[in-house]
Amino acid sequence: MEGEHFEFHGQCDLVLATDSKFADGLGIDVQIRTKLVRYWSYIKSAAIRIGDDILEVQGSADAEEAGSIHYWYNWEYQGKMSSLGDFPVSIHADEGPRRKHIFEIDLNSKYPGHKIVIDTMKEFVKVNFANASVEAFGNTVGILGDYATGSTVARDQKTVLNDFNELGSEWQVLPTDDMLFHDISYPQFPQRCMLPEDARGEQHRHLLENKISEEEAEAACAKNLSDVLDIKDCVYDILATQDMDMVGSY
Repeated sequence: MEGEHFEFHGQCDLVLATDSKFADGLGIDVQIRTKLVRYWSYIKSAAIRIGDDILEVQGSADAEEAGSIHYWYNWEYQGKMSSLGDFPVSIHADEGPRRKHIFEIDLNSKYPGHKIVIDTMKEFVKVNFANASVEAFGNTVGILGDYATGSTVARDQKTVLNDFNELGSEWQVLPTDDMLFHDISYPQFPQRCMLPEDARGEQHRHLLENKISEEEAEAACAKNLSDVLDIKDCVYDILATQDMDMVGSY
């Protein structure tokens, strides 16, 4: 969760992070829903439950929906919302062509300076644990791995999984995880996560067809970002989508 980089490209619902003891037993669950496109995938939706409240956020690929915000609060579309488990929630909407919207869950009352930020740009969704600390997230488990070591561990919290396809399959949402999304999307367990066929070969062919070069992507990302891992993710996103606007998602 801290300072590590890995990539899982498959389609399914995944446990990003969960901790039943979060905020003195209020509990937190964070799940993401990914969508497969050729050899890569992106986060289509993210859902967070704190206490008894659930916020689900979804992006949109439709340019005609500029300014539209897609979210569900306790499974009600655009339901009236001021807090999530007693933590204040704010929404910042951008009505421009990038369709960038930001949801901030302010954890300051329990964890000073901490926020969980979900932002969307076009059809892409990102979850950020801002100013994450051991105090707030040290007990979380999920595909993000062990907070202290950054190790990508299995559900038994002992087995280290270095194959990221295995890691994704391990943290696919199970019936016992209580799926948070308002609807059902294929695949659901016992169907396994969909993986790209011949991902490396497809990626190589795609890179040869790219209109945006790796050098151009690196220059654009480095101009706007300073964190090495953010730059790496940014470059990958631009090359995969062939969209320079992806810089704006960081």
